[in-house]
Amino acid sequence: MTLGPILIVDDNEQNLKVARLALESESFDVRTAGDGEQALLVAQTVQPRLILMDIQLPDMDGLQLTRMLKQDPRFAHIVIVALTAYAMKGDRAKALAAGCAGYITKPIDVHGLPATVAEYLKA
Repeated sequence: MTLGPILIVDDNEQNLKVARLALESESFDVRTAGDGEQALLVAQTVQPRLILMDIQLPDMDGLQLTRMLKQDPRFAHIVIVALTAYAMKGDRAKALAAGCAGYITKPIDVHGLPATVAEYLKA
């Protein structure tokens, strides 16, 4: 797909690999980052159209990073979708309040992920 790069931010190598392969199988241009600092560097370099943002990151939480990105005019247009393995009551509302366009729970549905990402990009 020629919709611009997708950035997957997750500190779990297996999650990164699964999501990357699922999206690349449908010709998405995918970049990855293992923590918030790497994510900021990648975002500055490639200007992703969409970020799949793990909420639990080692250096800062994904919602904190989302708020930072949304407050910066260079990144405010990026669609950010929260990812979490530890879905708790209120997490969806917190993700939306931080600036996320949506919320996906893990384990990632590899068959549905490309279509889900495409829908967020169309919105």
